[in-house]
Amino acid sequence: MNHKLNVALAGLALLATAGTASAQEVVKIGHVGPTSGGIAHLGKDNENGARMAVDELNAKGVTIGGKKVKFELLAEDDGGDPKQGTAAAQKLVDSKVAGVVGHLNSGTSIPASKIYSDAGIPQVSPSATNPKYTRQGFKTTFRLVADDVHLGGTLGKYAVTQLKGKSIAVIDDRTAYGQGVADEFEKGVKAAGGKTVAREFTNDKATDFTAILTNLKAKKPDIVFFGGMDAVAGPMIRQMKQLGIKAKFMGGDGICSGELPKLSGGAMDDSQVVCAEAGGVEGEQKKGMDEFKARFKTKFNADVQIYAPYVYDSVNVLVAAMEKAGSSDPVKYLPVLAKTTGYKGVTGTITFDEKGDIKNGALTMFTYKGGNREQIAVVR
Repeated sequence: MNHKLNVALAGLALLATAGTASAQEVVKIGHVGPTSGGIAHLGKDNENGARMAVDELNAKGVTIGGKKVKFELLAEDDGGDPKQGTAAAQKLVDSKVAGVVGHLNSGTSIPASKIYSDAGIPQVSPSATNPKYTRQGFKTTFRLVADDVHLGGTLGKYAVTQLKGKSIAVIDDRTAYGQGVADEFEKGVKAAGGKTVAREFTNDKATDFTAILTNLKAKKPDIVFFGGMDAVAGPMIRQMKQLGIKAKFMGGDGICSGELPKLSGGAMDDSQVVCAEAGGVEGEQKKGMDEFKARFKTKFNADVQIYAPYVYDSVNVLVAAMEKAGSSDPVKYLPVLAKTTGYKGVTGTITFDEKGDIKNGALTMFTYKGGNREQIAVVR
């Protein structure tokens, strides 16, 4: 008797939960980043940015097309590996996500973008800077940061005009991001009338750079530019010091993290490193970014590394387009997303051009003092 009653009650409870679930539509948003491997600290930072956006949207309550919706974050790890990236993309497509934020690296974002394009699912990358990403003719690809042409070119010019580099050496990690940004840096140096004395390469898993650096030392560079990520840049800076190379060290957003001093084993001298982040806020907008960083710290007990604010804005831009279109169906809201203009995010004002690139993307130049990142200037 008792058993039957329990079964009946369980059945009623199931009906009740089914009733509330159907009253609230669930909209799935995918996020992909490397939450394992050498740059897991950056992947986790990205994922936290997405989590924060979703939690805040759910707390606020969002209505799309007259229906109350609840957002669900499906987070995947691509380990910074292109093969793993396409597998993660396929998994999200099969899970019927309404949109995707990611991936972190250009090397994973580019192959994954084909899968999302074929499925008609919008993809907003908060951090992939290789120009190819938005130049494949896909209608589904968007990005929230300036690309390598802008990033590398600006850094190249800065090396010659501001840092007065006379003999500049370039190293890259042979990834889509590292090689791409290094190529554009080299072009920027030449355009500003400077010259590069060496071009070397390594890979994104390397830890020993003695051979490359010994080769460079003979050329007496005053600036060494590295196209790659902070997990490789840290040990490289340490080994430069061991070999007595006194050059300034430059890089793009991949090295421009809060972890870099730690990854170099404390080998960085003040103002030795100059890096740029694709993005930047000034004046009034800085207040919004500072408030975001404080909320992030309270929520995750961690400082923002690099891209979390861009991920946060990416999620919110997707949702704003859904609200405006009155639908979370990609077919209906994708055209609205493409026409995003003047969206006020924590990373600045977001307007997409016809390729899905951000218009008038800013860059922020940084250096490090006493183990902390310090802003030098915002350049456009």
